[in-house]
Amino acid sequence: MALKLRLARGGSKKRPFYRIVVADSRMPRDGRFIEKIGTYNPLLAKDSEERIKMDLDRVKHWMGEGAKPTDRVARMLEAAGVIEKKERSNPNKGVPGKKAKERAEEKAAKAAAPEAPAEESAAE
Repeated sequence: MALKLRLARGGSKKRPFYRIVVADSRMPRDGRFIEKIGTYNPLLAKDSEERIKMDLDRVKHWMGEGAKPTDRVARMLEAAGVIEKKERSNPNKGVPGKKAKERAEEKAAKAAAPEAPAEESAAE
């Protein structure tokens, strides 16, 4: 049985609330789970202590049993210091988009165009 530490959604429409659960990976997202080990409320402020609550002893127990956290739960566990931070690579994160590149080229062209006549008048 492949175990996962994952989020199970609750709450109403546009008001999400998640339970952090241990579940068989074959079960549906909001379906049957083995144990509830915490909660996550994304509507609260990021510095609020009520935003993420986890029973870290149970998390360590289930990870010892072979449970694998999903990406989002893994990030929460990294912040809590349960697992070591994983190196992530997104080489395109800092690259400007297509429109930003076009704007930069236009700005460079405008900056280059007025300089040419100014230099000619200064030479005379």
